[in-house]
Formats: sequence, structure tokens, C-alpha cells
Amino acid sequence: MEKYLKIIQGAYSGYFNYFINEMLNPSWHNYFYWLLAASLAIWLLEIKFPWRKNQPLIREYFWLDAFYLFWNYFLFSLIAYNALSMVAVQAFNDFLGLFGVTNLVAIRVSNLPTWLQLVLIFVLRDFMQWAIHRLLHHVDWMWEFHKVHHSTEEMGFAALLRYHWMENIIYRSLEYIPLAMIGFGISDFFIVHIFTLVTGQLGHANLKISLGRLKYLLNGPQMHLLHHAKYLPASHPYGFNYGITLSIWDFLFKTDYWPSDDENLPIGLPDEEHFPKDFIGQNIRPFQRIFGKKQ
Repeated sequence: MEKYLKIIQGAYSGYFNYFINEMLNPSWHNYFYWLLAASLAIWLLEIKFPWRKNQPLIREYFWLDAFYLFWNYFLFSLIAYNALSMVAVQAFNDFLGLFGVTNLVAIRVSNLPTWLQLVLIFVLRDFMQWAIHRLLHHVDWMWEFHKVHHSTEEMGFAALLRYHWMENIIYRSLEYIPLAMIGFGISDFFIVHIFTLVTGQLGHANLKISLGRLKYLLNGPQMHLLHHAKYLPASHPYGFNYGITLSIWDFLFKTDYWPSDDENLPIGLPDEEHFPKDFIGQNIRPFQRIFGKKQ
């Protein structure tokens, strides 16, 4: 128990110092300012080249999504996630140790060039996120949390950032073992994080990006707008277009749906007319639904 308490203490102090350093020391390797810069740049593109020209520059609940930016990317880790995840990893490793398992690495790719390792972890992680995203739509209790992300009724770059904190736990938990089994020789995935952040924001942006044949590889605003459609076709009752950065998984596994481009497509939750509009309500609602208070 003392070991876990020390882990918690170290996690809080370590992340607090990291967070303060991020804010006070701008640099090219600073995630905090990359997030702000990318968000501002894509917002300016939305203002200059809007796909839905009748959508306001500051769309409804824009500032709620801006708060989700800081909550999901920084504050939640500071308050709970970083400490909980470090304790969970240690507990999992201790459990494996009971059976004599001291190393999860099954495949070691550390001898490969760094650029190839980055490509491999990006592709592997993106596939896993596609699969987990699909689960969020097919498993009832997971969908209750994912509804928060789909509650937006006006699409814009910041819609990427509106999601329930439980999604962090679901994604990271299901990703952990497969990624831990691969012995990457690099500890810095900064480039991968920034690339997925920017492409994710562009995928939600109020922009029309013509990808040509690249649409079979990369996700974009047109394809992802359809993913947020308020009314789903009978052929896809649980949704479609689950791709995060890459769209190729949807085309490979026949979960794609792209009948046409419609910038005025209604988006949101068809069965949740009274879904909470505030941060606290949105984060409490899934637990109420799961544990029997069907409001």
C-alpha cells in the first residue's frame, strides 16, 4: 500500500510540475502551446473559408467545448487521471509478477529507424482507436459516455475536444496491453500526438477539404460530418465512418458510408432531445443512465 501511495504522490507532484512548466516555458516541443496554436489556426481557417456559411463564427456552446479542451487534455490528468493510470499500471504489473511475468514485450522493433517506429506506432494506435471507437457505438454502456461527444449540434474544430472523461480511461485501458507488448525504442511520440491532434481538429472543422483519392486513406470533414448525423440510415443503425485519422479501416471493414456531401446535414442525438447543455450535467448523465435513472 505504501508503494502505491508514493506513486500517487509522485504522480500529482510530477504532473503539476509538468503542467506549470508547459505554461511558463513556450517551445517547439510544448504540447500546451501546440494545442492552442493549432486550435487558433484552424479556427481562423473556419472563419476565412467556412463550409457552412450560415454557421456563426462563434457557434453555440463554443466556449463549453473550449473548456473541454483544457479539461480533457490537462485538468483531468492533474486532478485524477495521471495518478490513477500510474497506479493501475503498477497494479497490473504486480499482478503479472505473481505468475512470473516481468516483461510484456513480445515484439521488439527498437532496432528499426526512428521514423519507421513512429509510423508503426501511429498506424497501430490509429487502428486500435478505430476499433475502440466502433465499440463505443455498439456497446450500450460505452455509448452512454460517447453521447457527450455526439451531443454537439453545430460542427467545428473544437467539437473534437468535447468528450466524457471516461473515454480517456476506456481508450487508454484497451490500448495499454497491445502497445506494451511492442518494444519501441523511442520514448517521445510528440510528433504522433501533434499530427493526430491537428488531423482530428481538421476532421471536425467547418471546412470543405477535397482529398481526392486520399479520402480512402485519410479522414476529413465531409466524411466525419456524416459520422455525426442525427438520423442514421437503416443499413447502419449503430453508426459508420469510425476512422480517427485514417479512413482506410472503414473502407477495409465495410463500415464506410458516404452517399453525398451535405454541409447542412442535421447532427446530434436523435433520442436525446433534453440532453444536458452544461458541463456538469453532461458528465453526470451517463452514470444516471447506466445505473438506472433513465431521465
